[in-house]
Amino acid sequence: MAAARKQSTADVCHSILSELQAGKVAPVYLLMGAESYYIDKVSEWIQNNLLNEDEKDFNLSIVYGSDNTTNAQQIADNARRYPIMAERQVLIVRDAQGLKNLEPLEKYMEKPVPTTVLVICYMNGTIDSRKKIVTRAAQVGRLMVSDPLRYDREIISFVNEYISQPEYNATIDARSAELLAAHIGSDLKRLSSELDKLLLSFAPGAPRKITQDLIEQKIGISKQYNVFEMRDALINKDALKAHRIAKYYCSNPKAGGLFALLPLTFSFFQNLMLCYYTPKPVNENAIMAQLGLKSTWGTKDYITAMNNFPARKTIQIISKLREIDARSKGLDNASTQPDELLKELVSFILH
Repeated sequence: MAAARKQSTADVCHSILSELQAGKVAPVYLLMGAESYYIDKVSEWIQNNLLNEDEKDFNLSIVYGSDNTTNAQQIADNARRYPIMAERQVLIVRDAQGLKNLEPLEKYMEKPVPTTVLVICYMNGTIDSRKKIVTRAAQVGRLMVSDPLRYDREIISFVNEYISQPEYNATIDARSAELLAAHIGSDLKRLSSELDKLLLSFAPGAPRKITQDLIEQKIGISKQYNVFEMRDALINKDALKAHRIAKYYCSNPKAGGLFALLPLTFSFFQNLMLCYYTPKPVNENAIMAQLGLKSTWGTKDYITAMNNFPARKTIQIISKLREIDARSKGLDNASTQPDELLKELVSFILH
């Protein structure tokens, strides 16, 4: 029997928000992890929607675990009090990772007060899953572990999901979504902010399609000099184009340059190495299956690269990418600047 697919943080977040919107409110929410976007999304919804404005004065409390005057015992005591002229009280604990002792909250969760909504926001990490506070939170309320996105495909999925929300109802082409993922990365707060900037630029009633032209105009990511154009130049061994883009990066440090190119290029050549193990006949559908892709979009790049880079050269490129990455972080490199490392990498791949 196949194992059940682990729910993503986005799925858990949407599930919690759907329950809240339907009026199903839990007494405890333990929200923890390195990705603050989803933690903030749930806690801010609770803060803004569970009480009306008149009720908030007496029944909404926000405390900070990083405040030396706050401790878990005080929070537990406040959670046990009853609401004043309202159905419930809301107690939000931000920066809960700053609390030195969580045992009083563990004890509170043995018998949480049904008229209190206790929201614990534990940022920049997680509590050991074997701790009682975690198991009890899952038993009596809702537990969400907000992990950072690790792969480009996850970031692209976030982009598509974000802009397709009913209030936005926008679309984006695949290349533009990849461009945003590569340049902005997995910082979902920044990514959502940049997406908001793009979405707000549309005139009322106008079709909402995010393109590379719009991204260049509103965010400043060049459609001509970006990591995907560089990757295409390398794949096709277009030395003139590759060196022209490298020169642009050297003249425009804010464009990302080496640090934007490394993860994208490493991911491509790592996948390219897998392509050499594709069962014959090697075609777009076979590569799609080998790499676990959802469509054949982009598989032509791998076929082109297989013609231009033998397996041995591919292994050497992967090794070189690891070396350049280490040197860019100062390992075994006292003086070589990122611009020089970029030129060295481009020359190595092309020749």
